[in-house]
Amino acid sequence: MRKRTVHLDFHTSPYVKVGEKFDSHEFAQTLKKAHVNSITCFARDHHGYLWYNSKNHPEMIHPRLVNHNLLAEQIKACHEVGIKVPIYSTCQWDEYCMLNHPEWLCRDPEGNRINIGIEKPNFNDVLCLNSDYRHYLFDHVNDVIDSIGAENIDGFFFDIFFLVPCDCKHCRKEMARLGIDHTIESERVRYCHLMLKEFKREMTSLIHKRVKNATIFYNGSHVGPYIKTSLRYYSHLEIESLPGGNWGYDNFPLVDRYARTLGKDIIGMTGKFHTSWGDFQSFKNKEALEYEVFQMLSFGAGCSIGDQLHPSGQLSPATYELIGHVYKTVEQLEPELENTKPLAEIAVVTPESIWDNGMTLDESLIGANRVLDELGYQFNIIDLEADFSQYKLLILPDKIKATPESFAKLQNYVKNGGKVLLSYQSMDQGVYNENPLTGNLMEGYSFWDRDYIYPNSQIGRNLPQEEHVMYEQGMAVEPISSKVILETREPYFNREGKYYYGHKHAPSTGKKGVPAATLKGNCIYFSHPVFKIYRDYAPRWVKEIISDALNILLPDRYVVKPEDKPSLSAQLHYSSNENKFLLHLLDYPLKKNAVNLYTIDERTQLINQNFTVLVGNRKVKKVELIRQNQEIAFHQDDTKISFTVPKIDGYEIVKIQC
Repeated sequence: MRKRTVHLDFHTSPYVKVGEKFDSHEFAQTLKKAHVNSITCFARDHHGYLWYNSKNHPEMIHPRLVNHNLLAEQIKACHEVGIKVPIYSTCQWDEYCMLNHPEWLCRDPEGNRINIGIEKPNFNDVLCLNSDYRHYLFDHVNDVIDSIGAENIDGFFFDIFFLVPCDCKHCRKEMARLGIDHTIESERVRYCHLMLKEFKREMTSLIHKRVKNATIFYNGSHVGPYIKTSLRYYSHLEIESLPGGNWGYDNFPLVDRYARTLGKDIIGMTGKFHTSWGDFQSFKNKEALEYEVFQMLSFGAGCSIGDQLHPSGQLSPATYELIGHVYKTVEQLEPELENTKPLAEIAVVTPESIWDNGMTLDESLIGANRVLDELGYQFNIIDLEADFSQYKLLILPDKIKATPESFAKLQNYVKNGGKVLLSYQSMDQGVYNENPLTGNLMEGYSFWDRDYIYPNSQIGRNLPQEEHVMYEQGMAVEPISSKVILETREPYFNREGKYYYGHKHAPSTGKKGVPAATLKGNCIYFSHPVFKIYRDYAPRWVKEIISDALNILLPDRYVVKPEDKPSLSAQLHYSSNENKFLLHLLDYPLKKNAVNLYTIDERTQLINQNFTVLVGNRKVKKVELIRQNQEIAFHQDDTKISFTVPKIDGYEIVKIQC
């Protein structure tokens, strides 16, 4: 799998002349100089037009395309310099089909077109893959193979796969055949999931029969648990996540931590744009692109940078100077990164089951990701079907619903020595039932909208010994077979009716309230939605109590990093082939200096930072800084080594050779 790739968008209006300045040699040389080794080029775009000399649909070639062999020449020129060229085609968005074949569109129960609510004009009415459009797509792919030649094709990137609650006549017919109630929206989504799985199976089968070693990816702008049923039809996974767009900077780490557990090669995808797709003549800050690409490496992913080809057909020199700057470093690092995998001592359980096409991720999951990364823990994100035994500790943030199967599985995990931290309503067994995991009797919601935790020498040990507000209502539990390890204090009253106190909440009365945290065996329970609170407010005291709970459950951790550097990300990888650890250290300041987006415009240089790494029974031979080509001193104490990194200039990789 090539891991220095460009995704070259080419959604191009029919009212613009295209390709006048395209020069295949210049195109390929620009990419080669930018250290690109794969580029996704277009056969068909969201406007519905073709970028190759179609045998079956010449009428759909872009009406103002100067050179009908554009795609073929892009491929030939790139192959001559060793660059692979997967072929892009759109699926559920296509303006040409949308306008000329309204009978192919998804419909709601009232017969209206289904779209994603973007202001017109756009190409975002969704096409139904259950209609005759499905046959058109298969014909289109055969046409691409016939026109370009199977021997010239490296792979396919199919874009836009949405779980749409379509109620068109085609979907109704199939739902009736399967006994699915089309009047229930969630059932229509469930059927769409089944239908898309079958579509991917058929498409992958077609391609593999005609292009044996083609890579295949189906993009829905997200990778989550829903993908597992059709995972066998993908050659790899790509995580579309442009921080300047709707994804933001929280998205990629969360999605990658889940996707990397699925057994496929991963490619992260950002963009060269200052904002997001279609942002012509904009340039991402160099430091931002460094951060986003180096973050992909630190998470074990390959790299893809999105660009959009100007209708002239010429690549932007400034864009490829920018891309080349960061890809030169990636190319230099690749030999060291080969065959290394991220380690994980903790698994965070996601509440996601079937994605609803929103760009937002669960609030509690975001909070868990932030706090664990700031504390330096090594973790994956999993669903309840995953193998728990791979992890020392499971975290169930705030609202992981219990099923009889998942609860029994969790109990068995704990019985066999696994540790669990859960919060709020996770694994709730219902009101007035003792939870065998937590040892608590659930009494429902706390009476108080906001109450206070009172730190002690075990939980909150580094906090002042006085009340700290909790910004969300918690649950009221009674300890039955558990031990209270953190107490609450009650306010004077809730802010309601005639009762209010100043600007916000009433202060503490000092009166002891319901438990804030309990311990039973290997299980710690927080009664507040601590991870959502951290996502929404980031109070230091919430991070401290989570940290103390983790120290109880997991006293020996993979990495200990400086406590005063929460923004310093530390990701530990291991290579069994070479018996080495790689500790990726990444710190670029994220700023909110614009109304519409976060930006990065500088590197942080850190001096003399101390780390401890758990290496087990391995004898360490040397420790060196890969980017600075510098060996550093270390001390090994039984199963751990400690060392000081003299300088971290944004990104460094520490190689621990055993």
